[in-house]
Amino acid sequence: MRHPATTAAVLASTALLLATGCSSGTPNSASPSGSSPAHREPTGSAAPTPTPTPQGAPAKGSATVTATVATDLKSPWGLAALPDGDLLVSSRDEGTITRVDAETGRLTPVGQVAGAAPAGEGGLMGLALSPSYATDHQVYAYFTTASDNRIARMLYDEKRPSGQQLGAPDTVFKGIPKGVTHNGGRIAFGPDKMLYAGTGETGDTSLAQDPKSLGGKILRMTKDGEPVHGNPEADSVVYSLGHRNVQGLAWDKEGRLWAAEFGQNTWDELNLIEPGKNYGWPEVEGKEQKDGFVAPVAQWKTSDASPSGIAVAEGSVWMAGLRGERLWRIPLNGTEPVADPEPFFTEKYGRLRTVLATGGDQLLLVTSETDSRGTPESGDDRILKVTVK
Repeated sequence: MRHPATTAAVLASTALLLATGCSSGTPNSASPSGSSPAHREPTGSAAPTPTPTPQGAPAKGSATVTATVATDLKSPWGLAALPDGDLLVSSRDEGTITRVDAETGRLTPVGQVAGAAPAGEGGLMGLALSPSYATDHQVYAYFTTASDNRIARMLYDEKRPSGQQLGAPDTVFKGIPKGVTHNGGRIAFGPDKMLYAGTGETGDTSLAQDPKSLGGKILRMTKDGEPVHGNPEADSVVYSLGHRNVQGLAWDKEGRLWAAEFGQNTWDELNLIEPGKNYGWPEVEGKEQKDGFVAPVAQWKTSDASPSGIAVAEGSVWMAGLRGERLWRIPLNGTEPVADPEPFFTEKYGRLRTVLATGGDQLLLVTSETDSRGTPESGDDRILKVTVK
């Protein structure tokens, strides 16, 4: 039996990184190198160079739900914090974006994402604000269309009537394979101001090892969808390969990229991502050692995790579990766990989709009981405020 929190929501404002303005560009096509000329020079900056962590997180931590920020959300997936602390949340199955008042929990329709075609595990998924959102008001979204998965940006105009506040999607990158399952869908701007995306192999396992396919990869690109200096191949957005279905991306304070992904029948994984590395799927699953492949930092039985979103706070990676119906804490010392992963909220709030760090010891946790695989109760789905150690 789940026991949702009922306290009133009070959410602190979240600071956003500011970067250069967002300019329009020609959308990329269905290849890792996009639609640009063959000899185009890649743009952007090199990937950040990690530095050592001075000390590790404690072996044991804590997680306490302190407020229910919002209720009655339908198939929530992506979550982004606005400069004033309010939230934008996507509905995978309805193809809409909703604004959540952080103080009252009031839901205001922002608009429908034109072209989104929800089906199976596809639909409107990840959200990210432009690094220069304060001046350009651009919201990025990863979504399934009739032909592919793609990333587009839209102008968010709060002055327009409710439900009509989204501009037409400006496609940034297209041609990511789509499927009934394994669509990936998480997007995030990294500390280098580049846009990262986790994709899935759509159930076709051969895509994960095919360097020419965008399926089963982590992608890195500029805000306009172009390849970046520091990528393994100068004309490609592919950053790492050998993934099954990546739905969690987050950076630690040293700039290291972590990713969570679904296993098949045996092991789910938390991986430390390095450019050009191969994470093994479908040749290996979990910590099986095989030359040429990178083993995960941590693994779980699929019944205990089925991970989606992740966040980093208080020296630990926090991972939302769908099938596992729990929030996992992975305490780290640099790149190594200092103890076994620690579960919280087991079967208390149901399926957990997204976790977002909002500064210090604060997280937001999004449930996923209305995604057709849960058992929704009155008030589902929810956004919960969590204090962690």
